[in-house]
Amino acid sequence: MVYVNQAGYSPESKKKATLAGDENFTLYTKSGREVLKGKLALHHDDNSGEDTAVVDFSEVREQGSYYFTDGKGNKSAEFVIKKNHYHEALKASMKMLYFQRCGMELEEKYAGVFARKACHCGGGYLLENPKIRRKMLGGWHDAGDYGRYVTAGAVALAHILYGYEMFPGALTMDLNIPESGGKYPDILAECKYELDWMLDMQDEDGGVHHKCTSQNFCGFVMPDEDDLDMVITPVSSLATGDFAAIMALASRIYKAYDEEYAKVLADAARLAWDWLVKNPAFVFENPTEVTTGTYEDMCDTDERLWAAAEMFRLDGREDAKKIILSVLELRISLYSLGWADVGGLGTLAVINGGKELFGEDLYNRMVLKWVDEANRLKSVACNNDFGLTLRPAEFVWGSNMVVLTNAMVLCVAHYLTGDVGYLWTAEYQLDYIFGRNANDISYVTGIGERAFRHPHLRPTEADGIDDPIPGFVSGGPNFRPCDEAANMENMADQPAMKRYADDMRSYSTNEITIYWNSPLVFVLGYMAR
Repeated sequence: MVYVNQAGYSPESKKKATLAGDENFTLYTKSGREVLKGKLALHHDDNSGEDTAVVDFSEVREQGSYYFTDGKGNKSAEFVIKKNHYHEALKASMKMLYFQRCGMELEEKYAGVFARKACHCGGGYLLENPKIRRKMLGGWHDAGDYGRYVTAGAVALAHILYGYEMFPGALTMDLNIPESGGKYPDILAECKYELDWMLDMQDEDGGVHHKCTSQNFCGFVMPDEDDLDMVITPVSSLATGDFAAIMALASRIYKAYDEEYAKVLADAARLAWDWLVKNPAFVFENPTEVTTGTYEDMCDTDERLWAAAEMFRLDGREDAKKIILSVLELRISLYSLGWADVGGLGTLAVINGGKELFGEDLYNRMVLKWVDEANRLKSVACNNDFGLTLRPAEFVWGSNMVVLTNAMVLCVAHYLTGDVGYLWTAEYQLDYIFGRNANDISYVTGIGERAFRHPHLRPTEADGIDDPIPGFVSGGPNFRPCDEAANMENMADQPAMKRYADDMRSYSTNEITIYWNSPLVFVLGYMAR
């Protein structure tokens, strides 16, 4: 078998595929004309459990559609070589956020066959005082369920807004959403839908509530059929730190389009920062009576770092810079970009703020950590035939997010240094996501001939439509799967890369989330810039 990037390749790019189980390969045009053939020595790949080799066909530059066969006649997925080959994938990965909107009807003229009624319009009550209700309209459903979470939302927004800050032109395409043609570029209008909901999660003293969900997960019904009441869980220092950071970042970006709205965001950031200063201790409570996703994180040092970096950019506050310097003496990751570890977002704030603002020493220390990690990732990728930045034990829950945030690290390293080795390694992570993997599957719905079709996503299961909504990223293989469809009983004998089930029951390998899509938006945007 030959595994390829089903979303295609640029004519000028390094083009690599992975050959498995046979030494021989042939590349054909779609019409059957032979273009390239060869024989390669195979060696064992630990991630996939297969004997593999790398097919480098970078010399092929003619635009068109192609496929491979191996010596046994097995045919690869078809793919294209053409300019702007990621255009459809980038647009779909951004439009995914519109399909996750809560509290509004998705009209047919914007949603097509996936139109649906408005949902969760009844507000929510405070867990500490059920007599107090808030409107709680808007925001994005976080994942396959209908909860909304501040920490998850802030990280998804950060991936996109840092991308917009670094390469705005690549993310300003028409998404066909209700706000298209308005005062904001579409992607900023979409992000505003989440920001507006987050503003309602803040108390008057600046503290920010952790999440708004039902007490328990609803069944697999359409969102408007979920009649469970929404509960707002207590304030956490995790949510407040992330909130302060993302509001400060957003205020800077939106100022160019709406100074009044930018001020609202900046004032909310300042209020949250003041709460953090007054409450230096870790604050988080996961109520036992609320069984939805916890987003539990027992350390808020990285959240405070990110908030401090963005507050220093916003107001030049010396108390914020002192926190940055103190955190640098601790052992926290300065390149992690997930929902639990956001130290890398703090580093991005410093990188984009520049050495003139933060000082040469601080700037250089953080950049050095970032580039060191990019070098490590490049080394890992060089030692397997998929060009992948993961080792077997690193196929964690949401492994595709790790692949994509690793690609973000590599893109930024290229941005900083101009070293194209980082860029190609980032491209190989996209190859993997779009089909150059041992499951021979594109992990983005609707993109590629063999894209996955059965996400753990309530609307896709309940809408009665055969095809899934396009543009959703699957969580991907999980070394320790733990659900009905994928678990250690039926997958213990499988290598890490194959512990995956394209099955709606598989929440541990095939759920979707907004913050698994957002790093894809960043990386595709960087490639398109």
